[in-house]
Amino acid sequence: MATRCEIFCEILIAILLPPVGVCFRHGCCSVEFFICLVLTILGYIPGIIYALYAILCVDRDIFRGDYYRPLA
Repeated sequence: MATRCEIFCEILIAILLPPVGVCFRHGCCSVEFFICLVLTILGYIPGIIYALYAILCVDRDIFRGDYYRPLA
């Protein structure tokens, strides 16, 4: 679970550069990142809206359950 300061910084970055904010939250090779990248290329405002949605509403821990286990 991210702290309030982390979420606040991700929101600020998402307003300035939407794909970068999503990349910090979900990673560069995620579906959320590519959707945000395409929306930002098509229009800056849709990219911001989706980035805020991806940061605030999509829980990354649910989707990464069994796929990302620690090695040790």
